[in-house]
Amino acid sequence: MDKDALTAWALRNGWVMIGGHPSLAKPTAPKEAIVRLVFKATVVNLEVKKPAGKWEKVGGDSYAKVALPEDDEDALPTGLGFEKVPSITKLMQDGRDRKVFAGFG
Repeated sequence: MDKDALTAWALRNGWVMIGGHPSLAKPTAPKEAIVRLVFKATVVNLEVKKPAGKWEKVGGDSYAKVALPEDDEDALPTGLGFEKVPSITKLMQDGRDRKVFAGFG
């Protein structure tokens, strides 16, 4: 995968651009990112915001080692450490719901 493919996957699955990074926001504060993907020249990192406000890298790998499962385009990419963030699917669902309901307003 590359940066563009990962960004497209993230935006399609409830992530939003906050501070120039695809991010998942707090359900109670949709403008404040708590999980983000940070793209570097050759690697992508998954970071989580600690309660003290500092970002902590929980996973990451080179673009070549990050892949989506072939049978499900909306599944979580492998190689980034998503399994270390237990509420990631809930945060993604909240993001998708926010996008859908924003269209009604």
